[in-house]
Amino acid sequence: MSVTGTTATALAVQHQPGGGLGRWAQWLAERGVTPRVVHAYEGEPLPDRLEHSALIVLGGAYLPDDDVNAPWLPATRKLVRQALAEETPMFGICLGGQMLAQVAGGDVRGNHGTPEFGSTRLSLRPEAATDPVFHGLPAHPVAIENHVDAITALPAGAHWLVHSEHCPYQGFRVGSAAWGVQFHPETTAERILGWNRDRLDRHGAPAPETLHALALRDEPAATGSWRTVAHRFADVVTATAGRAGLR
Repeated sequence: MSVTGTTATALAVQHQPGGGLGRWAQWLAERGVTPRVVHAYEGEPLPDRLEHSALIVLGGAYLPDDDVNAPWLPATRKLVRQALAEETPMFGICLGGQMLAQVAGGDVRGNHGTPEFGSTRLSLRPEAATDPVFHGLPAHPVAIENHVDAITALPAGAHWLVHSEHCPYQGFRVGSAAWGVQFHPETTAERILGWNRDRLDRHGAPAPETLHALALRDEPAATGSWRTVAHRFADVVTATAGRAGLR
């Protein structure tokens, strides 16, 4: 896929080692969006204001308001609030999706519901048919999950896009340009081999090798779905940046 004529930048907040943009870095670049990752867990400071044309908040082993263990979260929430107020495109993944829901007025609970690990069957809701990013995907895409916390209520007025058997709020949109997902569209099966075996055991999940094999089987289909989502989000970003004259 060729790079578009407009070059935009996306600030990506990373919360832990191994929790980076993964394949999304390449997919965004294919559509003219350059990611600039802040390794917040290493003490790299977040900007006081979002001066980029998009915000991406990645996953991590925290609740969105776990400020004691992750002291950079207040600054991250401030950027999310700004993105919502100014309609700057945003994409939140796992913790990032939970943060978007909470900042916009929804609810998130720790250790809630049935944990999900590894390749998981999702279901698109009817609202996805008219969504700029999720329209036209397979009715039941697969994605890698890795969560024990969950969104328990979406913000008022949010567009509910995706659910799974055990977790209702897998994907949603707030306003015109802020998306949140519980799953991990940026990751691949290979990353599962590095997951904490003791944590999986505590939650009754299969071993990393078993989860890896299942995710590897599903990876071709998953790759097609989440590349499409990444490209469409990037197109929203470049279109918005072009109108605003942002980089």
